[in-house]
Amino acid sequence: MALAPRCVFLLPDAEPSMLITLLIIAITCIVSFMAFNNSRLMNDLILWPPAITRQREYHRLVTYGVVHADAMHLLFNMVTLFFFGRAMESFFAARLGTLGFALFYIGGLVVSILPTYLKNRANPNYRSLGASGAVSAVLFSFVLLAPWSRIIVLVIPMPAIVYAVLYTGYSIYMDRSGQGNINHSAHLWGAAYGVLFTLLVDPRVLGHFLNALMQPTFR
Repeated sequence: MALAPRCVFLLPDAEPSMLITLLIIAITCIVSFMAFNNSRLMNDLILWPPAITRQREYHRLVTYGVVHADAMHLLFNMVTLFFFGRAMESFFAARLGTLGFALFYIGGLVVSILPTYLKNRANPNYRSLGASGAVSAVLFSFVLLAPWSRIIVLVIPMPAIVYAVLYTGYSIYMDRSGQGNINHSAHLWGAAYGVLFTLLVDPRVLGHFLNALMQPTFR
């Protein structure tokens, strides 16, 4: 996925920043690659509900997001985060301070996985990993700011809002059908969190989003 960003909402004087985004990407890549060849590290970080329920290892609600199933899983999440993180880091930094984006991202990891954890808290056979929930939060937060921005999905260009609708529909269908090993529930909860958190931080975003929807500019 690639992005041609056109995000100009309420950032007239903000200098685009990627420090936190790059730090998150670096930590996630380093830990993921280490865990690929270290099963003990993987088992210590992955979301395994009984470890939280019985042993109070609450760190797993965050650390599951810094390990991935394989290199392609990691690449997709980090490339997406790279392209959308810049705009959202500047947005949250302007409203919550330098660590605003880190707060938003960590919150995305926790909120997106909580329903999965609660559903499987007594299931010793369930495991989940990957940053997809938090990345979904970043993506959908961006869609509120620039719904008609052009993104490339599997070499197909489309407006961000169209991709968001297709992504949501697909995730709902896959979550209900129970097909595959992907945690589609985390994608959906991450997306919902991204929208709600953004609107709470700056309620004016809703009016901006609705106004932007009425003025399509696909570039």
